[in-house]
Amino acid sequence: MFADFQLAPDDISAIRFGISPGHELSHAMRVLQRPEEQPLQWGWLRSVRGRVPHEAFELMAVIIGEAGYFPDFLTATPTWDLTPSDEAERLATVRPELLRADLTKMLARSTGARRDSIGRMIEQPLQARAMIAEAWSEVWQAVLAPVWPQLERLLRADIAVRARRITTEGIAAMVAGLHESVDWQGDVVRVRLRRHRELVDCRGSGLVLVPSVMGGLGCAVLTEPPAQPTLFYPAQGVTETWAKDPAAASRSLGALISPARAQILLAAHDPRTTTQVAADSGLALSTASHHLTVLRESGLIASERQGARVLHVRTPLGEALVGATI
Repeated sequence: MFADFQLAPDDISAIRFGISPGHELSHAMRVLQRPEEQPLQWGWLRSVRGRVPHEAFELMAVIIGEAGYFPDFLTATPTWDLTPSDEAERLATVRPELLRADLTKMLARSTGARRDSIGRMIEQPLQARAMIAEAWSEVWQAVLAPVWPQLERLLRADIAVRARRITTEGIAAMVAGLHESVDWQGDVVRVRLRRHRELVDCRGSGLVLVPSVMGGLGCAVLTEPPAQPTLFYPAQGVTETWAKDPAAASRSLGALISPARAQILLAAHDPRTTTQVAADSGLALSTASHHLTVLRESGLIASERQGARVLHVRTPLGEALVGATI
């Protein structure tokens, strides 16, 4: 099954990037409900589990669920400068008919007490809107506001890498590199889906590409008006330590600056083993390993095991840092 986003030929402005606090919070809710499926979020989970507000969490869990579709009104059209405050204000003023339409979709996917709760919200959309907006803000302040600076840096670094790739490899290569389920076919961006197929006409409106830290390893699409056609994809460089506290990040970055580490980072555009890094840099193997550890803890290098080898390559944050200095 596919979602085909039809673009206007030769219109490079038809594709743009955005950030979605609402998408991040919705998927954070799902991580909290099913943590075993998101090992890269365990560090974040340990830091927030004790401060989750129970009643607000339960309300958001009812309308978001553990998997599959969740209401479109929780994700405004993502833009480059969309802030959590913007998202909260928009949610508090969402049109009642839109809220009822999305909740009706959730009703069809629900049973038992959850179905009853959603049914009551549909009957009183204005009251439900106020309750949802308040719960959204309460959960946000508890679980994502403390790490939003770190999360936002990852999102913007990913966008910087993608934008740079457009200039060096072209827009088709950039789109095809978003995820294994995404492909560029002429003037169509094709996304493989599990359950349905549709053609979305983006001519005149364009397609918004949105990286996600909390959304897991797959892609998601937003296609129904009045929403802007949107493709959510996994951000690069997300590791289990992405939510480290600012003090730890400061210590890591403080240890970072040295000519040897700068040389390793500059040469890390292609994956290399520790032995190759040591040979290319003229360093002892133990010294190269130490520098790679510091770079990895600073979020600038990602290390991935492939068989018997461990390969090191720049993360989006590393790309952004290198791009700013050359």
